[in-house]
Amino acid sequence: MISTPFFPCAGRPAAAWRQRTLAALRALCARSALPALAALALPALLWAVPAPAEASRIKDLASVQGVRHNALTGYGLVVGLDGTGDQTTQTPFTVQSLNAMLQQMGVSLPPGASVQLRNVAAVIVTAQLPPFARPGQTLDVTVSSMGNAKSLRGGTLISTPLKGADGRVYAMAQGNLIVGGAGASAGGSKVQINHLSAGRVPEGATVEASVPTPLLQGDTLQLDLNAVDFSTARAVARAINEAKGEGVATARDGRTVAVRVPALPDDRIAFLADIEALSVELATPPARIVLNARTGSVVLNDAVTLGPCAVAHGSLSVTISTTPVVSQPAPLSQGQTVVGQKSDIAITQQGGALVQLPAGARLSDVVKALNAMGATPQDLLAILQAMRTAGALKAEIEVI
Repeated sequence: MISTPFFPCAGRPAAAWRQRTLAALRALCARSALPALAALALPALLWAVPAPAEASRIKDLASVQGVRHNALTGYGLVVGLDGTGDQTTQTPFTVQSLNAMLQQMGVSLPPGASVQLRNVAAVIVTAQLPPFARPGQTLDVTVSSMGNAKSLRGGTLISTPLKGADGRVYAMAQGNLIVGGAGASAGGSKVQINHLSAGRVPEGATVEASVPTPLLQGDTLQLDLNAVDFSTARAVARAINEAKGEGVATARDGRTVAVRVPALPDDRIAFLADIEALSVELATPPARIVLNARTGSVVLNDAVTLGPCAVAHGSLSVTISTTPVVSQPAPLSQGQTVVGQKSDIAITQQGGALVQLPAGARLSDVVKALNAMGATPQDLLAILQAMRTAGALKAEIEVI
């Protein structure tokens, strides 16, 4: 028997793996007794051997618990608009906010003064505080109108504190808005491109306080998987134990993996960097179909299979047509002309032929069977649910 030390590497593209394997086997057969026969048989034999499975890195499958973004929110004012701000008669909170800001600057309005503002808009400012952010670093902020401003284009956001869920101020935002749109109106006509009531301020917020993370606390850390899967949790723990030693990682459940980490900060960071780069071969995901009832989108993954079944689907349409009818009175009858309506209602039902669908063990077979029915995406929403109820569709259906 001929043996070779060449082994495929997991995660490599299938085509490149086959080329390297074929070159190595041809070189080996050139030294054997039947080089010509082996050269003809090897390509067919190689395509019969399954290619190595694709692997995913742990950093793509899980995240360290506590290392996450934090949402920041603030209320502020945008000034400098070209007459497209809030109408103060309908948004009194804009005037109240402006009065409070002016009082802080030493300006007091006369009691009962009516302020008509067209260049000011009340806005909500949002941002994401990344993990390990330190004071002095900058963040991008999103500014959204909360009144009836027509456009925020050309406006300037004045100093706005951004608070976290605990009520503390973690950043201060200020700067000129960038609005990716344009619009104009005159004489009752209006033209608008994209959205004008929201914009962004790149690097418009400065971090004032940092959020502590549990990365350097304790002797263990927890990896949170992106999806609940017991086989993935076991594979992640097994990959870490093979690289760092037995007992380092333990799968607690289908979502979390506990990992023992070094005590020193430098060693802990290097340890996490090493395990994030480890490759994990994933098991076949559960068969799932995602239906979007609003848009009619239907998405199937590769694990969906179809059993033999017969399906008939027809459509029902109701048509209502209204025709004006004029009732004219007889001459000298002192009657009045009456205009009425005559409605015709018709119901049309298109019969659907019974279509036999063969069993399909692959996604391509399932797609061909569904396309053979000629159903629209909206029809598939009902057909797939009925097929699963009948036991012919081996998949989990999720409606979003």
